[in-house]
Amino acid sequence: MTDLAAIILAAGKGTRMKSDLHKVLHSIAGKPMLLHLLDNLAELQPQRTVVVAGDRREQLDEALTGHDIVTALQDPQLGTAHAALQAKEALAGFAGNILVCFGDVPMVRAETVRRLTQALEGDATVAVLGFRPADPLAYGRIIADGDGTVRKMVEYKDASADERAVDLCNSGLIVAHSDDMWPLLEAVGNDNAQGEYYLPDVATGAIARGDRVAVVECEADEVAGINSRAELAAAEGRWQMARREAAMADGASLRAPETVFFSHDTLLGRDVTVEQHVVFGPGVTIADHVHIKAYSHIEGATIASQAAVGPFARLRPGAVMEEGSFVGNFVEMKKATLGKGAKASHLTYLGDATVGANANIGAGTITCNYDGYFKYQTVIGERAFIGSNSALIAPVNIGADAIVAAGSTVSRDVGDGELRMVRAEQMVKQGWADRFHDTMKNRKAAQKDAKKTD
Repeated sequence: MTDLAAIILAAGKGTRMKSDLHKVLHSIAGKPMLLHLLDNLAELQPQRTVVVAGDRREQLDEALTGHDIVTALQDPQLGTAHAALQAKEALAGFAGNILVCFGDVPMVRAETVRRLTQALEGDATVAVLGFRPADPLAYGRIIADGDGTVRKMVEYKDASADERAVDLCNSGLIVAHSDDMWPLLEAVGNDNAQGEYYLPDVATGAIARGDRVAVVECEADEVAGINSRAELAAAEGRWQMARREAAMADGASLRAPETVFFSHDTLLGRDVTVEQHVVFGPGVTIADHVHIKAYSHIEGATIASQAAVGPFARLRPGAVMEEGSFVGNFVEMKKATLGKGAKASHLTYLGDATVGANANIGAGTITCNYDGYFKYQTVIGERAFIGSNSALIAPVNIGADAIVAAGSTVSRDVGDGELRMVRAEQMVKQGWADRFHDTMKNRKAAQKDAKKTD
């Protein structure tokens, strides 16, 4: 297979986003759209990748830290063909196919690019990607023969009535060998209303010199551009719909699929049940036979087989639930491990804690892990029982089979099998409550009488 290089155009200002963040760094399913595109292209193992930047280049450089990708600057910005040319220096010495695509068109699949490059293996010099949207709007049109040979590329404003009736539209993606791409790009002129150098003129120039240009088609959603918050939300919706369908096809049950939201890296096992209104943030791995109940929020967590979560539970980064463990309504975990068969049924915060197998954490228990400067660990042994409304002030260890009595504030270690009860002595004052109520009722009555007199 011929080597491939990718030029990703991301020099636009993205003004319709109305954001301080670069347009291509806005996220879909918790991952910037640019990184979605790069991950897709990675399947093709491109030899080199260049991102052409303009406004806010420093944001792109930071986002691409750790990736073997360079950025090139387009300044001034004189059109898409001009932008692609700015990658020439970074691709010096490269001989192979060059793909030019767009950072705000993040869902292009590797298989689609592969079909584009395969079109060059015949007699085509240039391959372009077309699509047939439900409403062609003002897209540029591709006039092609039945065998995919492109006869004309025409912008909507320049198209005749017959050409506008054609529903094959230009996505803007284009592939050509480096021996052809650079001369064709350099030959593009700017004799148009905007005075800009347009990428589709690469294909037009190839046709003019007698070369064959081929069109490859894909689904419209794959090449939907994202230029506004509304389009970003629409792309998120399409991604989520596809992910839900994939989850169910892989053996998960979603009670109300349209209310479940996944992250780009969510991993679900088989026979997982997810009830309505569940949100998965990044970094979640769920084993087989797990039950996620309604209105739970899970991020950065690992959940083992037979565990159950919720309803109304929150698992934050570092939460680990071992086999058969359970957290119920209004339980929050953060950097905490709940051992095999352990449970925290309701109204509990477990932060920076390790809970042993088959321990029971009573309602209202809090691991007090932060003193305003540092975090500390709480360790609860196997089969320990923590009574309701207990505060465990870290660092503290609760031994195996120990019992912490309800309402206790524990600041020292509890040994194996011990009972720890930390409560103030109860005082009884006979008749005090009756006298209090009488006094307050008389005071209230006096206030009402005073108002009447006024």
